[in-house]
Amino acid sequence: MAIATLALYHSLVFVWYIFVTYSISLVRAEDRPSEVFLYGRQWKYLTVLNLVLQAVFYGISFLADVLRLIKKLPSVKYIISCRDLLFSVLAFPLSTFVFMSFWVLYTYNRELVYPKSLDGIIPMWLNHAMHTIVLPLALLEIFATPHRYPPKKKGLILLGFVSVAYLSWVLWIYSVTGEWVYPLFTFFSPVGLAAFFCSSIVLIVWIYNIGEFLNRMIWGGYMIVAEGSYSCSRIEYARANSSSILAHFVLGQKSH
Repeated sequence: MAIATLALYHSLVFVWYIFVTYSISLVRAEDRPSEVFLYGRQWKYLTVLNLVLQAVFYGISFLADVLRLIKKLPSVKYIISCRDLLFSVLAFPLSTFVFMSFWVLYTYNRELVYPKSLDGIIPMWLNHAMHTIVLPLALLEIFATPHRYPPKKKGLILLGFVSVAYLSWVLWIYSVTGEWVYPLFTFFSPVGLAAFFCSSIVLIVWIYNIGEFLNRMIWGGYMIVAEGSYSCSRIEYARANSSSILAHFVLGQKSH
């Protein structure tokens, strides 16, 4: 995808996430069910935190595109590195996790994650903006541009740290209010809750590996170059050049 097209796409998605996050903040305090927005307000929900994360990611992506367009090479390498780390470790795993966990539990029993009392407060389009559209946009990002994943150990450590940090936030809210962020947790014993938390971490690690696999499958022949642009795949490069260039890739010889 051309850099200018990427910049337009990233700017539109950035504005979309800002709009969705702002729309949530417009829910009037007197309309909020006390059992839903008690302590921590909307900032205790992974869904809302993910929206903020996506807005930050697409803002950084748009900035990287702009810097590439104006040839700010020293800055663009750092920004692209931040963008790729944010996408690989957080943006893709969390969007996918929010989509999967929400709709599985909603289908089983919506009261466990999204009480019916919210229907008159949060419109249907906003519900889908928070829980549905996040996955198609994350997948589209994989197809739109390659991302350099960090070493597996580093990526998983960062992902694990963020996961534990959020679980700690959930437990802290329970210790203060005596109420769980998600009604689902009330049905678990301490051992069952620990098992649920562990299984959630296992799921999000699996999602991380899926994202890395998709990125490698789609962009395996591509690499980020110093100028912040992307070299074409080996096959496309060979087709666009003479057969002698193809021999350099096949035989592993040095280029002219």
